Amino acid sequence: MIDYTEEDFAETVRDVDLVIDSIGGDYGARSLRTLRDGGILVRLTSKPDEDLLRQAGERGIWAGCVLVEPDNAAPATIAEPATGRVRLGRLGFDRSAANRRPPPERVPGCRREIRMRRIGGVVCDGGMTIKTDRPGADGLGDVVRVLGEWQHDGGLVQLHPGDVGWFWRFGAEPTAEATRTWSRAGEVLAVGLLDGADLLRLAFAPQALQDEELARQVVEDVSAPERGVLLEGKAYVEAPMGALVQDLLLRGGWESGEPWTPLRRDLGAPVPDPGVRVEVIGPEQAHEWAAVLRASFDGSTFTDERWHAMAAGAPYADARCLVVRNEQGEAVAAVAVWSAGEGKPGLIEPMGVHRAHRRHGYGKAITVAAARALQELGSSSVDVCTPSSNVGAVATYRSAGLERLPERRDLYRSAS
Repeated sequence: MIDYTEEDFAETVRDVDLVIDSIGGDYGARSLRTLRDGGILVRLTSKPDEDLLRQAGERGIWAGCVLVEPDNAAPATIAEPATGRVRLGRLGFDRSAANRRPPPERVPGCRREIRMRRIGGVVCDGGMTIKTDRPGADGLGDVVRVLGEWQHDGGLVQLHPGDVGWFWRFGAEPTAEATRTWSRAGEVLAVGLLDGADLLRLAFAPQALQDEELARQVVEDVSAPERGVLLEGKAYVEAPMGALVQDLLLRGGWESGEPWTPLRRDLGAPVPDPGVRVEVIGPEQAHEWAAVLRASFDGSTFTDERWHAMAAGAPYADARCLVVRNEQGEAVAAVAVWSAGEGKPGLIEPMGVHRAHRRHGYGKAITVAAARALQELGSSSVDVCTPSSNVGAVATYRSAGLERLPERRDLYRSAS
């Protein structure tokens, strides 16, 4: 048994017949060093690249890819080309009491431990393969739940349950079709939302931000159109700052896009009265909220039908839609606020002021009203993110008591 935190298996193990690689990345090249000439390298994550195939071919090593569902009988089938030359033991984890301990990935700042077992000339990699999936409409509730669990004050700004809730205006099935999950052993570690065909917005479990196996799988998925995540051509990825996936994408040729400005207000102190008439919108007033939104954003096609679809979604159980009315009783500004649960950051998405009623302080008023609503819902803070080029929006949010956080940038892949 070899623990990679104590020693490098590529320096210790030699002359094995077969390596089963379920990690990917540079583990393929490192595994070649453990194989005898004429050995076998099987990857379970992706096809070997041209350089790896060349290195293997120079030594007569067969290198290939097998994509499988978890199956304890599969390794015996993989080993058939080497029948009579190797003995292959059963793959699995040692579940004896002496070896029972919490998974390292649950310990903050701890990298996942990888154990390699040498059995009769075979190195078996005990890592678990990352599974990319679409949750389906029935699974969206679980996606919203884990996104809520991943939100915390002082943490990275990333995809929020409210982002999924806002997308739900298109209906449950389209929302499910736009959602991707990455999981290991049934535990969801990353969630992606396709906010349009060319933009993937990502969130990661806090303990998985530096998970190399996960990051490499996400990068492979977003880089290959046949994986069904991003289409061919120019595409964008929004990932939390400091996540390993950002580093890997940049190394792979992706570039930094336009800056965005996150803003946040702590809700530990009382929020003042906005000084205007504020109403919580229900189904009967949905048409008014929709009308203000259409008048706030050029090209908006939002309808009251979409409001009803949004309100029927799982995230809306912890959400509110508000309008501000002027002295004549007209709805002049609208906002939706989304809670992630008690003691978690809340989200503003969207906020708009009717174009015929701007420059009267309604943007500041509706933002303060949004903060008060989130405070009543138990949120610890209020978050919003806007393009840095939208200086008017940044100024409005700051006037309502939100503080600027460090800018963030999407990454993009050029069309060529």
